[in-house]
Amino acid sequence: MSAALAALAIHGRYGRVTKTSLIIDCDPGVDDAVALLLAFGAPDVLDILAITTVAGNVEAGLTARNARLIRQIAGREDVPVHVGAATPLVRPPIVASHFHGESGLGTLPVFEPDAPAAAAEAAQAIIDIVMSRPAGSVSMAVTGPMTNLALALGREPALAARLGPVVVMGGARREGGNITASAEYNIHADPHAADVVFRSGVRTVVLGLDATHQVRATPARLAAVKALDTPAARAAAQLLDFAVWTEQTHVGGDSPPQHDPCTILCLLAPRLFTAVPVDLRVETDSPLTLGHTAVEFRLPDPAAATCRWVTQVDHDGAFALMLEILGR
Repeated sequence: MSAALAALAIHGRYGRVTKTSLIIDCDPGVDDAVALLLAFGAPDVLDILAITTVAGNVEAGLTARNARLIRQIAGREDVPVHVGAATPLVRPPIVASHFHGESGLGTLPVFEPDAPAAAAEAAQAIIDIVMSRPAGSVSMAVTGPMTNLALALGREPALAARLGPVVVMGGARREGGNITASAEYNIHADPHAADVVFRSGVRTVVLGLDATHQVRATPARLAAVKALDTPAARAAAQLLDFAVWTEQTHVGGDSPPQHDPCTILCLLAPRLFTAVPVDLRVETDSPLTLGHTAVEFRLPDPAAATCRWVTQVDHDGAFALMLEILGR
């Protein structure tokens, strides 16, 4: 274990003192894959109980394959991968392969992983894991559409009170949307699921585009990743190279934001992230603003809020931690 991560785990340098038990719900996806590499790379800080996958950036079969593939690259076949929902709760599926490539992993070479998926489907796995452990002891990172968690909450309403904080990548306020004028992709892909989650009372920390656009893979930072010689860093560099191409092609910049990795970094180093209590509601009816996140800061009782919205990120500290983990 490196000195910096030892400080993180033992002394709480970044605000994380004890090991976190974690379920990662994802739709890999280029940036989901980088997030998984980071999570797998911090075993002394994160106890990953399961990966659950959902249709989103690409269809459900590919997201499950991609999670298993990244698991194999990381040498973590001990972590079960549970296949989840193939369609949103209500709306038709909407994929983002134009941002992630046909495989979902950009130009990263793909293969059929050796270890299969676990037998239990994702929503049931979430219920079984959380309800079998002490209340508040299991956290989640959700980096795709929230379909699996919404299904789990529908089957077992007591789940909301037993889950530890759920760190969500989704939503937008000041930045506007990245899939429509007002909606961020993960929420837009299944707005009804997001509405179920935010209304459930489960404790959430939400990283919208306002936060994730602060953490960017600049050319200098990408060069620093490429200078590392580990399997995780080499895979991350290929993924980030594709993200740069996507940013140049579709947005017009050269420094792609690190949306999903922010969830893992926030769990590892909460002091790098400033979050404030809000009331968050999701638009589920309007064709024009479907998936819009209405974020209200003016609360009569901030202490009663179950949702915290990230407003500021120490982006230099966040990327330094990424490099530290990828270089292990």
